[in-house]
Amino acid sequence: MATPSDRPAVRPVLAAVEGMAASDGAGVRMTRMLGTPRLRTLDPFLMLDLFGSDEPTDYLAGFPDHPHRGFETVTYMLAGRMRHFDNHGHEGVIETGGVQWMTAGRGLIHSEMPEQTEGLMRGFQLWINLPARLKMSEPRYQEFPAAAIPVESREGGVTVTVIAGDTARGTAGPVRAEATDARYFDVTLPPSASFSEALPAGHTAFLVLFEGSLAVGGDAPLAGPRVIVLGDGERVEASAGPDGARFLLLAGQPLGEPIAWGGPFVMNTREEVMQAFRDFEEGRF
Repeated sequence: MATPSDRPAVRPVLAAVEGMAASDGAGVRMTRMLGTPRLRTLDPFLMLDLFGSDEPTDYLAGFPDHPHRGFETVTYMLAGRMRHFDNHGHEGVIETGGVQWMTAGRGLIHSEMPEQTEGLMRGFQLWINLPARLKMSEPRYQEFPAAAIPVESREGGVTVTVIAGDTARGTAGPVRAEATDARYFDVTLPPSASFSEALPAGHTAFLVLFEGSLAVGGDAPLAGPRVIVLGDGERVEASAGPDGARFLLLAGQPLGEPIAWGGPFVMNTREEVMQAFRDFEEGRF
C-alpha cells in the first residue's frame, strides 16, 4: 500500500504573473505573457504572446517580412486565420484550431498576416529556444489543421487538445519536439472540474490561464490572463472556478545554455548574434 511519501509530488506554484500590454510587427496589439520585465524567460521558453481582438485595426497590419534564427516559433490559432509566406517559397494559412511549429534554425525571412473569421481573431505565438547544436540546422515546418490535432476527453467534461508531446494517458500530439521534449496542451475545464497530469521531473512547466479562474496545487483561485509558474515535481493539479477555466499547459527540458538575444535572433554568444545580423544584411538567409 502506498504511503503519502510514495505519491508523486505535486508541483507548487512559484509565481503567478499577469500579462502586459504590448505591440509588435506593424503595430499589432497583444498581451505579452512571457518575455516581459515581470517574467523574462522560462528555459527553454523565450516568449509568449496572446493576440486577439474584434477590432480589425488592432491587427490587420500584421507582421510584415522579418527574419529569425536560432529558435522555434509556434503559432496556435484559437479563432481566425494567419497567412504565412517565407523567402524559401513556403506559404500557407493557419486556420482556426490549427498550429504551425516553425523551426527557424539557420534562418529565414517570413511574414504573418492575421485575418478574422466571423469577426474574430485570436491566438498564441510561442518562442522556444534551440540547443547550440541545432541553431544552424535547416529551417523546417510542422503544420497541422484542427482536424489532425487529437482532443482527449476526460471525466467530468474535461478536454485536452494535445498539440505536442504525449499525455499521461497516452494521447500523442502530432508535433514532435525532440530538441526540448516539449509538451503543449490546451486544457478546458467545466465549472468546478479538476485536472491532474504527470510531467517529467526536471522539466520547466507553467500554465497560461486565459479564460475563467483556476486554483493550482491547492492555492487560492486565480483569474487570467496570467502565467502560473510551477516548481519541480511529478504532476500538476488544478481545479476550475465557478465559470470554468481554459489554459495552456507548457513544459519542456531546460537547455541550461547561455542566451544571447538580439531582436529576431537568439544565439549563445553576442558574436553569433552579430554574425546573424551580417548574414541577414548580406542576403544569406
